[in-house]
Amino acid sequence: MKRIRLFGLIALGALILAACAPAATTAPTQASVATEAPTQVVMPTATTAPTEAPTAVPATPTTAAPTPVATIPAENLVQKGKLLICTDFPYPPQETYDENGNPVGTDIDIGNEIAKRLGLQPVYVNSVFDTIIAAVTGGKCDIIISAMNITAERNKQVSMIPYFKAGQGIVVAKGNPDNINGVMDLCGQNVAAESGTTEADYLQGTGDYKGAGLPAECTKAGKAKPKVIVTQKDSDALQQLLANKVVAYMADSPVAAYYTVQHPDQFQVVGEVIEPILEGINMPCGEADCTKAPLSPVGKAVLAALTSMIQDGTYTQILSKWNLTSGAITLDDLKNLQ
Repeated sequence: MKRIRLFGLIALGALILAACAPAATTAPTQASVATEAPTQVVMPTATTAPTEAPTAVPATPTTAAPTPVATIPAENLVQKGKLLICTDFPYPPQETYDENGNPVGTDIDIGNEIAKRLGLQPVYVNSVFDTIIAAVTGGKCDIIISAMNITAERNKQVSMIPYFKAGQGIVVAKGNPDNINGVMDLCGQNVAAESGTTEADYLQGTGDYKGAGLPAECTKAGKAKPKVIVTQKDSDALQQLLANKVVAYMADSPVAAYYTVQHPDQFQVVGEVIEPILEGINMPCGEADCTKAPLSPVGKAVLAALTSMIQDGTYTQILSKWNLTSGAITLDDLKNLQ
């Protein structure tokens, strides 16, 4: 699944540019934008609290661990002393930029906290979602934190540690001029989604939805298949809706809700949340089929850090700050990991 905060990235219109960036109360000491190469966005270990997150609860500062809860051998890291995190910006409220170009969001806060508990400096590598798995397996980053659904196909390529749960949402223009009230109303219609996402696969009948998904449902109902416009970035998919080139845009349910909160005069969510699914923090497994491989040293350390965050309440604090506690996982979601 997948992400918006747009300052300086694309032209989505003056209203979008004016409203799509929360102001951070704590500015990072360094920030630069990178695209799939280690000229990365370097973040401090403390979490940052936006002053304008949708119905957000003020952040509660986390307590620094006196010693790392786990360590990763230097030879298992892309860069010594750093945790390089591949993330596809923008995809608010999980990963986006504030008005100064600093990374913010739930995934950023979670990544910062994991790095802190491993005694590492978090570094964000801006990546294209469609090739983000190739980026981590190709050594451009250590892990992926980017609202990526755990699917059977992806789990063969990388190890995936659950950290959040989200479904798919449908966003339409305010007033719902095309009377889209559920997924079956998308049959025969132009719909936009980001390449490589669960939404794109569902709409096209590809990936884990090969031979199934919405095309199969439409055919079974005697309706035409949807006409899917796939874009490289999620923000470009939203632009298709703004330009009236599609009747709807599909994204993860937190993202869909975020846009409607930020732009209530432009967008609305319709229908029910579709197929809630776990999202994962991902890393290479070192085997041809990751479903048969144990977690790598990186994976074991990340699992230990995330477990400790859930146990001491820091994980819930982060989600509360962004009003996303409905997507929280529990320790039971982690119990079967190696």
